Amino acid sequence: MRKLALSDEILMKIEKPSRYIGNEINMVVKDPADVDVRFAMCFPDVYDIGMSHLGIQIIYDLLNRRDDIYCERVYSPWVDLDEIMRKENIPLFAIESQSPVKEFDFLGITLQYEMCYTNILQVLDLSGIPLLSKDRTEDDPIIMGGGPCTYNPEPIADFFDFFYIGEGETQFYNVIDLYKENKEKGGSRKDFLEKVATIPGMYVPSLYEVSYKEDGTIKEMKPISPNAKAKVRKEIVLDFDKVCYPDKPLVPYTKVVQDRCVLEVQRGCIRECRFCQAGSVYKPLREKSIETLKQLALTMLESTGHDEISLSSLSTSDYSSLKELIDFLIEECKKKKINISLPSLRIDSFSLDVMSKVQDVKKSSITFAPEAGTQRMRNVINKGLTEEDILTGCKKAFTGGWNKVKLYFMLGQPTETEDDVNGIMDLCEKIAELYYETVPKEERHGKCQITASTSFFVPKPFTPFQWAPMCSAKDFLDKAHMVNDKLKSLLNRKSIKYHWHESDISVLEGLLARGDRRLSKLLLYVYERGGIYDSWSEFHKKELWDEAIEATNTDVDFYVTRSRDEDEIFPWDFLDTGVTKNFLLREWHNAINETVTPNCRMKCSGCGAASFGGGVCFEN
Repeated sequence: MRKLALSDEILMKIEKPSRYIGNEINMVVKDPADVDVRFAMCFPDVYDIGMSHLGIQIIYDLLNRRDDIYCERVYSPWVDLDEIMRKENIPLFAIESQSPVKEFDFLGITLQYEMCYTNILQVLDLSGIPLLSKDRTEDDPIIMGGGPCTYNPEPIADFFDFFYIGEGETQFYNVIDLYKENKEKGGSRKDFLEKVATIPGMYVPSLYEVSYKEDGTIKEMKPISPNAKAKVRKEIVLDFDKVCYPDKPLVPYTKVVQDRCVLEVQRGCIRECRFCQAGSVYKPLREKSIETLKQLALTMLESTGHDEISLSSLSTSDYSSLKELIDFLIEECKKKKINISLPSLRIDSFSLDVMSKVQDVKKSSITFAPEAGTQRMRNVINKGLTEEDILTGCKKAFTGGWNKVKLYFMLGQPTETEDDVNGIMDLCEKIAELYYETVPKEERHGKCQITASTSFFVPKPFTPFQWAPMCSAKDFLDKAHMVNDKLKSLLNRKSIKYHWHESDISVLEGLLARGDRRLSKLLLYVYERGGIYDSWSEFHKKELWDEAIEATNTDVDFYVTRSRDEDEIFPWDFLDTGVTKNFLLREWHNAINETVTPNCRMKCSGCGAASFGGGVCFEN
C-alpha cells in the first residue's frame, strides 16, 4: 500500500486535499520497481485546471499502454500547500505513487500559456531540481517541454533540456527507447541530449548558439553540434483514426474546470483568422471518422460515468459529418440522460437547430465571437463573418427562445481606429434592438441580456500578425474605457454588460510570447522574489514585474510595441510548422489591404501545410 506524501495534519490544513492524494477513477497503478522508465507529466498550474487538459490525458494514456513505462502526474501545488512544503522541506511528488519527482527519469511539462512560466520554476524548485539546465547533473530527471508555447520556446530555453515540437503521439516512444538504450550503454545525460536532437521534432537549446545585432535583433541562430538540425520541423499525426485516444480518461473526485467526457472530433482548422496561432500551427485540418467517434463516445461514457460529453476542436462546425454525429449523440444521450456540450460552433441555422435540441433554452446563452465591431476590422483579421451573419444568427436565436447573448471581441488589433473601437457597442446595440423588434412582449423571458467581453490583442508567433506592434497597457485601457463610455450613451444600455481583461498581464503575455533567450533572467528574478500563479489576477504582482524589468534592463517596448521589419529574424524562425514565412507575410499584406482570404475548403491559399501529405489539403 502506498504512503501519502502529505500527513493527515497537513491535508486537514489545506484547501481541497483531494488535489494531492490521487486514486481517481481510471488512475493507472503500476509498481515503479517493475518499469524501466518513470515519466512525470506536469501541468504547471493547479490540479483543477490541469485535470481539464486533454493533452495530458492523451500522453498519460499513450505512455501507460507500455509495460516498461510508468507515466504519473504532477501539478503545481496551490499557494497554501506551496508555503507548507517550503517551510517543512517536503519535496514535490507525483500523484500516483506519491514519489518525489526528483526520482523520475523524465519530467515532462506542458506549456499551455505564457503566464504559467513562473510556475514551471516553482515545480523545478520544489522538486529539488536546478532551475537552469546547465546546472543539472546525472542525478536529475531530464526536463522536457511540449505544448503550444513551444512554438517560441526561447524565453524559457535555459530551463529545459529539450522540447518536443508538435503532436505528442508520433515520437514519444522513440524518445523513451533512445533513453533506455543510452542508459543500458552507460551513456551520460549529455550523450542522450546529443542523440535526442536527431529525432524529428526535438529541439535541444544547449546545442544552439544565438548572436545579436547592435540594435538587439537576432543576427544568427546556429547549431553548434552536428546532431542539431538547422530547422526543427513540427511532428503531426496524419491518420487521426489510428492514433490512440484515452477511452478510459481519469475522473477526478473534486470539481474541476471541465468535468465531462471530451471527444476530439478533429485537429487543425480550415479558417484563416490572422490573429490565431492555433489555427496556424495545427494545420492541416485532420478529422476522425464518424465510426471511430461513435465508438469512443460510448466507451468513454461507460468507463467514466460522466453526465456530459463535449465535442472538442478549434471549429466544430467544420467537422464534415457533424450532423450524423450529433444525431447519434442526441439519441444515445437521451437514453442515458447525458448532456451534450457544443463549443466552437458557428452560429447558423444548423447550429441553432442542434443547440435547441441539446440545451435548456431558458438557462443557456448563445455565444458569438465576432472579434471586431466593424466589417472593415473583421476583414483585416479575416474573421469570415459579416454583420448580416451575426444579426441573422441572433434573430434566429431570439425566435428560438434564447434571450442571452455572449459576444467576444479583441481590442488593439492592427490598423484599429476609433470607429472600430466604438463599433463594438454599435453592434451590441443593434443586437439588443433586434431582440425587442423580433420577440413580442408577451413571449419574452425577461429583458434581453447581452454580455460583451474584450480581450487585448497579443501578436503571436507563426501568425500574419507576428510583424505587428502591440499596444501599451495604457493604450489598451484607453480603448476599453472608450468602449465603456460608448455603452453609457446607448438607448439599450441596461440590456448590455461589458467586461475587459487586465492590460498589464496582456502586455507581459506579449513580452513572453515574442521574447528571446535573454528573458530567462527576468523570469528568474520574478520567481526568486516570490512570483508564482501569474495567470491568476489575485496572485499577479505587477510591482514585482516592474521591479524585475528595471533590474534586468529588459526593454519591454523592444519586444512588445515595436513594429518588425519584414526581413527580421524572429527567435522562433528555426522552427518549421509547415506554414511558410512567405505565406504569413503575404497574409500580413492582405490584412493591411483589408483583403479577405477564403478558407481551406473554398480554395487552397498555398500556405505550405500540404507538405505534410495529408488532411484537408488532400480531401479533393
